[in-house]
Amino acid sequence: MNPGLTTVSRVYSQLTQRRATDLLRQPKVVLWALVGIFALGFMIAVEIMSRHYGEPGPLTNQVREIIFTPKSGPLLYAGLGLMLITVSWRDRFYSLGAALAIDVVFALVRLVVDAKQNFGNGALWVLLGWAAYAAFRCTGRRRTLLLKGVGLGLLLVAGRKVGDSWLLITTMSRPRVLDQFVAAADHALGDPSWLMGRAVRATGSVGAHVLDYVYVQLAVAAVLVALYQLRNVARLRRFPSHHLVRTFLVIGLLGPAVYMLFPVVGPIFAYGVDGGHYAVANLWPNTVPPVVSPHWMDFDKLTPRNCMPSLHTAWATAIFIHSRKAPRLLRYAGTFWLLATLTATLGFGYHYGTDLVAGAVFCLTIEAALRSPEQGWGRTRIQLVGYGTAVFAALLLMYRYASIEMADDPWLYGPLVIFGLISMIWLYIRTTRAWESTEAPDEISPDRRVEPAVALPR
Repeated sequence: MNPGLTTVSRVYSQLTQRRATDLLRQPKVVLWALVGIFALGFMIAVEIMSRHYGEPGPLTNQVREIIFTPKSGPLLYAGLGLMLITVSWRDRFYSLGAALAIDVVFALVRLVVDAKQNFGNGALWVLLGWAAYAAFRCTGRRRTLLLKGVGLGLLLVAGRKVGDSWLLITTMSRPRVLDQFVAAADHALGDPSWLMGRAVRATGSVGAHVLDYVYVQLAVAAVLVALYQLRNVARLRRFPSHHLVRTFLVIGLLGPAVYMLFPVVGPIFAYGVDGGHYAVANLWPNTVPPVVSPHWMDFDKLTPRNCMPSLHTAWATAIFIHSRKAPRLLRYAGTFWLLATLTATLGFGYHYGTDLVAGAVFCLTIEAALRSPEQGWGRTRIQLVGYGTAVFAALLLMYRYASIEMADDPWLYGPLVIFGLISMIWLYIRTTRAWESTEAPDEISPDRRVEPAVALPR
């Protein structure tokens, strides 16, 4: 071999090894590498489980939408919108125009071949195009910022795909549900689903339509709050240390795992007309079920076991928390969305009151783990997350193994459940306020030079 080539090869090998060693010495690089490996492994595991039950998993569904008709067009454009916060206004207009043009081409092709129509392919193509541009044409902070934006957009879509697959897995793998236990435990809270169900029916079609819109369009409020939080990303060339999208994704990924441990379908299915012959009886919302010895009950293979905890409550709580530092109108919207979501989840019979308490504690625990990452995992964070985890686990254990006692002695167990929630809220507020008092402002100083936003070459 040529001695010169040997020397060059040796030098290149040393530089590569040194660079890898330097990267491994950076805690953030190691952390994000581990998170990426875990996320990919998790999605592969969900893909395998979905295929075991005869359905394509999240990875397959995501890849199919590059060419075939998407199932979630608005979500794809929401993912593109999150990615576009990292670029200039000129590139935003170009990207959106390109996405719409690609969707028009796909629509014309589907019209010719008489295929089902929907939109969203263009948004996915533009996202992938930005990923390729960042990987092969950019360097340094520009590449990092763009890849973070693309990853955020794709994770938003992937989170939805994983959630849908989880619901399928719970339906197929959990033929029996625990609704009778949760309904008995719900007596300790005064059967709020039955009370709210009658109240919503009393408002007529107007109230039901308003609540249904709020319940279904929860992502609208989340996008508004997220866009406000991320409004300065292109100018500052960095993401804020914590934002709503992170909490939304973690809630959506972890919540369905609890469904596997605690399968519940909800009062309108277990005690209402929507349950068909699987329902205990047609009792919701006019007649409160009597207190009897609860047991596992068989249910169909169509209804998701997605009640415990209430993820709609968790997401609405996250929106409320992240809107506290927004302008007044957005704060009012966050409060309204939380109250309306709680009303809808109970009033439509989708959840028991116990689900809502567990969902709020679940959200606060995740927020405690994610918020103020610059504070590190010190004693206060470990205590807060540990306490939230303990309260959440205690609630599930009470609902499962002490439901009869909760129904027989509501004046003891009802306040006990509410105390667990209030104590978690108080500890969360106290701890996060202490963190905020030591946090650096999330803006750069006026005298610091700001690099221009990312732009495509002319």
